[in-house]
Amino acid sequence: MNNIISKISEIESSAASIMDAASERKKEYTKEMEKKTADFDKEIEAETDEKLNKLREAMEAEMKKQLDAQRRDAREAIQHMEENYRRLHTQYVDQLFQSMTKE
Repeated sequence: MNNIISKISEIESSAASIMDAASERKKEYTKEMEKKTADFDKEIEAETDEKLNKLREAMEAEMKKQLDAQRRDAREAIQHMEENYRRLHTQYVDQLFQSMTKE
């Protein structure tokens, strides 16, 4: 009977050691997964920041291009109006005078 009790005690002790080892491995695995998750999050965040910066730079370049085109178009329109005024201002004054004095 003592023999059986000592065997059961040995089995129980062995099972407890196995459970402790499994628990320790589980803790290590959990830490490893947490580290991998944190590393993955940092990598994704860095990639996202890089993509956002590239997109922002592209959008800023496009806005600058459009703004430059609008400025050029505005200068051309003003220049065209000034040329028209220089060429035709006497005619405009005459037409205005005629329309005012006809009535």
